[in-house]
Amino acid sequence: MKRFLLTSLAFVCAWMAQAKVTLPQLFQSGMVVQRDKPIPVWGVADVGEEVTVTFKKKMYKTVADVQGRWRIDIPKQKHGGPFEMKVNDITISDVLIGDVWLCSGQSNIDVTLERVHPQYSEETLSYANDQIRLFRVQNDEATHGPKGDIRATSWKPLNKQNAWYFSAVGYFLGREMYEKKGIPQGIIVNSRGGTPIQAWLDADTLKKNFPMQYRRTQFYQDDEMVRNMQRANQLALNRWQKVMDEGDPGLFEGYANRDFDDTHWSTKYQYDNISGERMYHGSYWARQQVKVDAAHAGQSARLLVGTLYDADYTFVNGKEVGRTSYQYPPRRYTIPAGLLQEGDNALSIRFVTRGGNPHFIKDKPYKLIFDDGVEIPLSTEWRVHEGARMTYCPQMDVNTPNLPSVLYNAMLHPLAPYPLSGVVWYQGESNTDDGNIYEQMLTELVTGWRQLWQTPDLPFVIVQLANFMEASDKPQDTGWSRIREAQRLATCHIPNTALACIIDLGEAVDIHPLRKREVAQRIAMGFEHLLWNKKLMLSPQVVSSQSDGNDVVLTLDQPIRTDGELYEFEVAAADGRFVNAPATAQGNRIIIHSPVSVPKTVRYAWKNNPAKANAFGKNDLPMSPFQHVIRQD
Repeated sequence: MKRFLLTSLAFVCAWMAQAKVTLPQLFQSGMVVQRDKPIPVWGVADVGEEVTVTFKKKMYKTVADVQGRWRIDIPKQKHGGPFEMKVNDITISDVLIGDVWLCSGQSNIDVTLERVHPQYSEETLSYANDQIRLFRVQNDEATHGPKGDIRATSWKPLNKQNAWYFSAVGYFLGREMYEKKGIPQGIIVNSRGGTPIQAWLDADTLKKNFPMQYRRTQFYQDDEMVRNMQRANQLALNRWQKVMDEGDPGLFEGYANRDFDDTHWSTKYQYDNISGERMYHGSYWARQQVKVDAAHAGQSARLLVGTLYDADYTFVNGKEVGRTSYQYPPRRYTIPAGLLQEGDNALSIRFVTRGGNPHFIKDKPYKLIFDDGVEIPLSTEWRVHEGARMTYCPQMDVNTPNLPSVLYNAMLHPLAPYPLSGVVWYQGESNTDDGNIYEQMLTELVTGWRQLWQTPDLPFVIVQLANFMEASDKPQDTGWSRIREAQRLATCHIPNTALACIIDLGEAVDIHPLRKREVAQRIAMGFEHLLWNKKLMLSPQVVSSQSDGNDVVLTLDQPIRTDGELYEFEVAAADGRFVNAPATAQGNRIIIHSPVSVPKTVRYAWKNNPAKANAFGKNDLPMSPFQHVIRQD
């Protein structure tokens, strides 16, 4: 009898453990749920188990289906909180009801507050707001279809500690929307640097519309093959690094030391090709002396060495003070107290490149900053010397996060149907060779995500690519221009979408421009227009055109506030060869004086970096780059 009771008790305990209800990662204490929409709560349990959700003193019940799945839709609620939600024996506390925004795309969404904060006031560092909650979807990928949930993560209130390595665009969007509406804001970020739009499309869409992309993912569905390829890549990289380190005289002859004699090294201007090669693989050294006075000797300091290509190891007086493994992050290193000495101090940088040329990026800060605010600018002259020249490091093409559908499967699909106010899509840099199909892919993405959320009018704000790369006075036809046009056209024909034009917020030398607050402000204006104020004017758009002799007259939906001449306009005759054309604004019309007879097409800001573009509308928003066929009378 005793054995029977023990056995029965063990069975009951095991059954109770199995019967435990589980919820998606989104449902945690501190979460924000969407106001004025039904709130679906879902999860898994044992088949046939009763599930009870208690929220705001009301109970809602259902039973898990034959697959153990269950869902309860709580009626729509007004904003407010904090509240408590109970799901069987699970208690979720500190629940707010407000607006929830999904920010997705690639690295420009990923760019953190830590990276951009010097662009803004110190107020950014001290700002905290418990009414704004941040939720970061952790990186993941899946080649075999959608996952049931995302990796472990949590909701966090907005403060410096939680926001520091959170998306800067997401952070500023939360602040902007809170300031506009005064109600709780939830920011969900699921982005991944370097990824193409194909990674965010579902497999059925790819199979139907882009079969080559679909078969590419199918190829990588052999897990053992992928593991072996990844292992081989890592072994090759490790071996390449080991051979380079063993062959680099700088590591055992003290190139970084303060007293190292570099007088026999070459002297190069900072922005020259310091290796002198068209393509260089391996390590390369650069040194200079930084003079420190007696008052600052021994003090700690911040060292800013701009942005470097590609990886770097940075030393002061022989001690490593920082390293970065790839080109984009700003180099902001801390020099500890006691390291700097009175007089000359050796600053040494060991560049490592696996393809390209080691170089310093222009228009970035290069200086030493002490706590009292005293700054010592670095010299633009460096002593340079080859370290270990290497062969190319062979790598197999197995970048799984970039495969079609894998991010949709792992990072997007599990979030639905968590209700949203709107979606930010900020991507395109990795698709600049796909201008001919990007509009279609973007259309499929918006349509597919709306179907997944079962919300056919879910608002989307598409952030257009910023200006980037060296400016040119001559006409260009580039992949960046074609992607911008695809983004613009998509928002013209997809209902309930808006374009956030940021053609004036980029940087020639940085694919990740720092002015993310301004980006977020324009995103917020897009949502304001879509959700609450249709009369709010966004970027100027061409309504009609006509040809008047050799002049082209564009009529816009609003006046242009720019006085005098407008730049970055081009026209082409039937031969399709574009030439620069002067233009002026007259209210809501732009008059373009064509240098060619019978102009057929006009385009604006159709360059990688149309630095002179100066057509702005009534709300200080820039006119989007565009290409337009002129109506012939």
